[in-house]
Amino acid sequence: MSILRLSHVEIRVPDLELATAYYSEVVGLVETAREPERVFMKCWDEHQHHSVVLSYAPTHGLNHFGFKVTDAEDLDHYQARLEAAGVAVRRYGRGEWGPGHGQAIRFALPSAHQMELVHGMEQVGNLLPRTNPPPRPMGLIGMAPPRIDHVFLTAEEVETVTVFLRDVLDFRLTEQLVGDDGFQIATWLEVSHTSHDIALITGPNSGLHHFAFWVDDWNDIRTAADTCAYHGVHIETNPTRHGVTRGQCLYFFDPCGNRNEVYTGGYWTEPDAEPTTWTEAEMGRALFYYDGVVNQRFLTVHT
Repeated sequence: MSILRLSHVEIRVPDLELATAYYSEVVGLVETAREPERVFMKCWDEHQHHSVVLSYAPTHGLNHFGFKVTDAEDLDHYQARLEAAGVAVRRYGRGEWGPGHGQAIRFALPSAHQMELVHGMEQVGNLLPRTNPPPRPMGLIGMAPPRIDHVFLTAEEVETVTVFLRDVLDFRLTEQLVGDDGFQIATWLEVSHTSHDIALITGPNSGLHHFAFWVDDWNDIRTAADTCAYHGVHIETNPTRHGVTRGQCLYFFDPCGNRNEVYTGGYWTEPDAEPTTWTEAEMGRALFYYDGVVNQRFLTVHT
C-alpha cells in the first residue's frame, strides 16, 4: 500500500481565459479538456490526463490537491485509516469528478485543505512516440516543465498537520524549521524518496503558498526567468537556491495571484534517514541560502 507522488492541483482563477493563456503560452502546459468553468492541463512529459485544473472563481487559491496511489485497493486501505482517525471521506468513481479523472477519495486535512488520493486517471501519453523517442519534443512553448513536482501549503498548526500526514498517510519528514519556542515553523515531507513532495509553513489554514513544476537543470531555471521577463510576468525571487532541500528555484506569480515555482536539484532520501533541522536564527538561509534573508511578502499568503 503506497502513495506515489503528487498527482494534480486544482486552483481558483477569477479570469479563466487569461489563466489558460498564461499556463499554456508562458508556462507551456498542454490543454487536455475544457468545460464552461474548468480547464484541464498537463505538463509535456506527463502521461496522465491532467496535473493542473483551472477552476473559475471570484478569488485565487487552492481548491484541492491530489496524490497518486499505486493500486485501487490503496483507496480502501487509506479510507479505512482515515475513518478510523475520525476523518470524513468522500468517494468518487472513475470520471465522476471530471473528464479523465480516476477513482478517488477526498478528505480534509486538519488545516482544512481538501486532499485527494486518486488511482486510474486516464492515460493520454506524453508528447513523445513510444518507439525510438527523442529526448524531448520539438516546438515546446514557454518554460515547458516536464512535470509537476510539489505543493507548499500554509497551516495555523504545522505540527498537527505534519503528524497527520506522517501517521495516517505514511509521509516521511525530511526537514523542519523549528522556532526558538520549540514549535515547527515549517516542515518538508516526502513519499517519493525525493527531498519533498509536500511542505507546510505557518500561516492561515487552507492557504496555498505555491505549487511547483520540476525542470531538469539550472539552465532551465534561467530559461524560465527569461520567459517571465519576456512576457512581463512578475518575478518574486530571482534564480537562487534553498538551504532546505538544497534545490534551485525561481518564484513568480500567475496573472490571477497564484504563486508558482520552477524547481530542480535537491536530493534523494531513504525511509530511515533522520530529518534535518534548521533553527529560527537561520530561517533566511534555510529558505534562500545565498541571500540569507526572507522577504516579508514571501511569507504573506491569501487564502
